[in-house]
Amino acid sequence: MKVLVVGGGGREHAICWKLAQSPKVTALYCAPGNGGIAQVATCVPIKATDVDGMVKWAKENAMDFVMVAPDDPLALGMVDALEKAGIPAFGPRANAAIIEASKAFSKELMKQYHIPTAKYETFTDLDKALAYIRAQGAPIVVKADGLALGKGVVVASTVEETETAVREMMEDKKFGESGSTVVIEECMVGPEVTVLAFCDGEHLVPMLSSQDHKRAYDGNQGPNTGGMGAFCPSPKYTPEIADRCMKEIFLPTVAALKAEGRPFKGVIYFGLMLTKDGPKVVEYNARFGDPETQPILSMLDTDLLDIFQACVNGTLDKMDIRWKSGAACCLVLASGGYPVSYKSGYPISGLEEAEKLGATVFHAGTKAEDGEVLTAGGRVLGVTATAFSLEEAIHKAYAAAQPIHFQDMHFRSDIGKV
Repeated sequence: MKVLVVGGGGREHAICWKLAQSPKVTALYCAPGNGGIAQVATCVPIKATDVDGMVKWAKENAMDFVMVAPDDPLALGMVDALEKAGIPAFGPRANAAIIEASKAFSKELMKQYHIPTAKYETFTDLDKALAYIRAQGAPIVVKADGLALGKGVVVASTVEETETAVREMMEDKKFGESGSTVVIEECMVGPEVTVLAFCDGEHLVPMLSSQDHKRAYDGNQGPNTGGMGAFCPSPKYTPEIADRCMKEIFLPTVAALKAEGRPFKGVIYFGLMLTKDGPKVVEYNARFGDPETQPILSMLDTDLLDIFQACVNGTLDKMDIRWKSGAACCLVLASGGYPVSYKSGYPISGLEEAEKLGATVFHAGTKAEDGEVLTAGGRVLGVTATAFSLEEAIHKAYAAAQPIHFQDMHFRSDIGKV
């Protein structure tokens, strides 16, 4: 089969790496791809958000299957357009991808179908939002309604900080139109866990639980990022909690979307808070998370293309999805200054040495130029290792990162330890 993956980050590198292991995949393409993806797939210079361009290329080059990975093209209806063109595609249609594209929609869905989540209010008027904040006090959480590259959430510890966040979103348009509507919700307390799940519109199969580290600096300090590292499985996600999540959150979510005429086929990302009152939804995403995908797919022991096809065909309940025993850790090596301002175009050295130390290095923000691999983004690499224990996987990932170097390289020293 000729397969196209849409996207160009660390998540897409992990997906391509796993798909390349399938005997069914005879040719693998990625658009736009990056310097690392080019080692396992043919990169095609089409923007991930160019729906018409992507569909045109897929038709002209007779793709048998397309996997749409990022949030933006899903929200723009790329899967709808591919299906219309007669090309099987993995990922939710636009009307189901709205669970990520609009936080206001997803919160209303949870309220209507009694899915546990934080108490909240939605605002389109700045003055009303500010009045609500003053009445509620802090700590409190502010979320831009639309897509904001994983950075549209502010957990504010003071009223002043909350007001600033709301003004930046609604008045200064920090996230463009995504911040015109804001969701303000109670600050839940407890460990955070992520569970990604394959879904075929009716059936749902959770993957290994994982934990992401969003803050830029050690000790969970600094601004929110797209993720500075992740590990799986989470020791905090017990079989008892998993059972509650399946009954109270996962299956009700799939049923709610189906009842609303928005059947979800693809990957649902459940961001969970394990509160004293039980697990609650922090957020939904409509796709694989980044960097959670890197460690999770490193532990997958089933052909990924088979799973994708089962989701599209509505036969997920017939799949036997297997996982390796042990644990995995992904350490993100970022550009200095990320997520605020940073420079790119620096040569990267030590990649081969890292792989020899037993890690897989997934490229997130890189480009290949004149025989060199250069930095080309905020999150540059995801050094990922598997082992029999979480402690050993963390140790292997950090050891493998040692030979890697590029100017102003920055990473957290406490992934998996906080």
